[in-house]
Amino acid sequence: MSIPAPRPFSVRTRALAPSLQIRSRTLGYAILDMLCPCHCAVGALNVLVYEPRCSPRLRCPPLSSLRVYSDIDELPSPLREFTGRQGDWLKATLATMASTEAREAHVADTIPSPVEVNADEKYDGIKVDEKEIAEELDLYVPLKLDPNIPFEENPLTARAVIVGILLGALVNASNLYLGLKTGFTFSANIFGSIFGYGIVKLMSKHCHNWPILGGSFGPQENSIIQAAATGSGGIAGIFVAGIPAIYRLHAIEGTPQENFGPLITITLVCSFFGLFFVTPLRKFFIIRVARELKLLFPTPTAVALTIRSMHAGAAGAQEAISKLKALSLAFTAALIQRIASYYAIGILYDWHPFTWIHIWSKGTSWALNIESWGWYWEWTPAFIGSGILIGLNAAISLFAGAVLAWAIIGPVLVHYGECVGKQLYPDEPYWDSLYTFASLSNLGHETPSPRYWLLWPGVLIMVATSIAELLVQYKVLIHAGKSTWKAICSGLNDAKIKFTGKSSPYLESQASKYVDDPNMVADSARPEDQVPIWQWSLGLIASIVIAIIVFHYQWGMNPGLTILACLLGFLFSFLAIQIGAVTDQTPLTAASKASQLIFGAATSGKGYSIVDAQRINLVAGGLASGAADVGNALTSDFRTGFLLGTPPNKQWYAQSMGTLISVFLAPGLFVLFTTAYPCILDGNEDCPFGVPSVAAWAAVAQAVTDPAVSIPWTSGIFSIVIAIVCVGQVIVRHFYLVGEREWIRDYLPNWGAIALSFVLPSPVFTTASLFGALLAYAWRKWKLSSFELYGYAVAAGFIAGEGLGGVVGAILQIAGVSGDVYGTNVGCPANSC
Repeated sequence: MSIPAPRPFSVRTRALAPSLQIRSRTLGYAILDMLCPCHCAVGALNVLVYEPRCSPRLRCPPLSSLRVYSDIDELPSPLREFTGRQGDWLKATLATMASTEAREAHVADTIPSPVEVNADEKYDGIKVDEKEIAEELDLYVPLKLDPNIPFEENPLTARAVIVGILLGALVNASNLYLGLKTGFTFSANIFGSIFGYGIVKLMSKHCHNWPILGGSFGPQENSIIQAAATGSGGIAGIFVAGIPAIYRLHAIEGTPQENFGPLITITLVCSFFGLFFVTPLRKFFIIRVARELKLLFPTPTAVALTIRSMHAGAAGAQEAISKLKALSLAFTAALIQRIASYYAIGILYDWHPFTWIHIWSKGTSWALNIESWGWYWEWTPAFIGSGILIGLNAAISLFAGAVLAWAIIGPVLVHYGECVGKQLYPDEPYWDSLYTFASLSNLGHETPSPRYWLLWPGVLIMVATSIAELLVQYKVLIHAGKSTWKAICSGLNDAKIKFTGKSSPYLESQASKYVDDPNMVADSARPEDQVPIWQWSLGLIASIVIAIIVFHYQWGMNPGLTILACLLGFLFSFLAIQIGAVTDQTPLTAASKASQLIFGAATSGKGYSIVDAQRINLVAGGLASGAADVGNALTSDFRTGFLLGTPPNKQWYAQSMGTLISVFLAPGLFVLFTTAYPCILDGNEDCPFGVPSVAAWAAVAQAVTDPAVSIPWTSGIFSIVIAIVCVGQVIVRHFYLVGEREWIRDYLPNWGAIALSFVLPSPVFTTASLFGALLAYAWRKWKLSSFELYGYAVAAGFIAGEGLGGVVGAILQIAGVSGDVYGTNVGCPANSC
């Protein structure tokens, strides 16, 4: 008999499971399972310690069960081996609850004390210290770490920074590849923390007495690796959206290779502006308002818990090794598969069953019509991995959006003549029924393609839902405004006292509200561990000055517009961090599109040419999006470091060094991909990179600057109607589906995912994501503990492996030894994939 797999629970509430010490008066033991997807850790005789290693990304199903093992022989082998035969009887109770509230009520109301277990007594329950539980349930204080971990005097080591930067560089390359293909990018935090653990742990074990490489390894140094990886793995977003959109609209002369200098400078401005201005906000988001606004930061919290679990003694080390092996195998397999598939793409990567049916029927079937709409299968490890991460709701929404766009709306539009496709092989009778419906050429000047028609509802859904999600959090925004005002008053009053020796009564009264706030979190970082004010303030001033110079001389934006762009970047970053901390979804789309709309109005009627206005529009949107991305990444790292007790200045230095590398790395990778695949910049529908984000950015820029670009009236009406429906769902979900009705939220469509399917050039990625989500669902149902141990590691390995394989493919393309030259297209439609 085996213990039923523990169920995970939601972190929308304020708690995670506690560590419990349960003492018995006899030789019996009791186990209280608090719903964590992890393993029981047992202690010495008469004392049993259950240390949870929870995954806060998962939700608890509505299940309540109780099981008692009355005979020691019924116990699972690990516990049986531990207890041996010292007791005649051992009873273990596993209690599972569906929510944190139920769990607390169970512990508080239904478990008597003390525990007494013997052969003749019936086990009735366990009594635990509620105060101890309350302390453990508080996620706004640092986590309790293994007391046997050596003290980390200086976690900012050369090995941690170098390893973190190298791992982040892999993620950066993956993000360029995946972002250009589909618009998705992924954080380096999980990949960096797990892979970094394995590499540095190996150094610590085998190079113990070596300088730089040797020395003990703890959770704080692990968080430094993750911070450096996040820094070097970031800022890829502007190179999969705004920058290629500038080239697509011919708003800049030359090639990316010729414009490498301007690409570096705009990356420098976006990166370090976001890094510097968000630095003083650590105290605001992590210390001052985190508890009041319930800023839980789910993913950074999960990373901190993962790092803690890997450093939790021998059991944690074994678990970490298992995760590392899974990640390494997945990474290697995905890398090899992607590189090999370039030489047999129709066999190892793209499967076209409708083409095969067409061939088998000797051209007499209707199958090629389905092929024309992009319905084929692609063995893409990255998007199978993304499906594992995003879950069923988002994956089903993605697939439903693809069905709606490419199986219903698109064919209907073509049938009634609203849209047209492009015949690919008009001179080949065997393939003359093969079309493409993904063209974006000659926008607004001829009958549109289905992709152009679908582009507008996709963009409007993204903008409307993102802004609606922002506005329904009005209470959070009001609280944030009040807290910001109190913090400003406190700072100004302190400055006045320092320079004049007197305080302002008004500022003091406002600041006292802030000082006396009972919701403030105690900052575990010492004053000397904070980032010095002169460092971030001088850096912020320098970044703004450089922005004014760079944007004026290289991108044609006057100083006034540059300052407006910086202000918008700060405002939208501030809001994006708050929303991301609550929902785990950073609204970068809303930030960039809102900036584009504002700059469309700012440049209108000011004498700018259409090309200049479009370039300014995209650069401003890039600054807002890039600054919000970097700022959110740093704040997330501060949250992880806070939970692990890592000095914030050490994290800041690590991420700054990583960010400096990304300033050169991201433009270099962009040049690599655009040199290997020039079609990225011209919008060719035959391009292997669909660049959906580029289409969305370019569409908004054109819509607000070019009167000649028309939106089909049917598309415009549909866009408005569907946007109203989406906003209505946001309002209903936030204000009506609460309390007893909250469970309905899980079954609502994810309109952001549906909108992305409208913008993607084909449904192929949505099918792969759905496959990954179904695989994860089945895996969890089959063996939850196995999924919790390996699932996210496998997903991260798949994503990074295919991304690196894409970089290798670009190098092979430039070298002239790619699959185009030496490979085969067997299995592809018209012998072309």
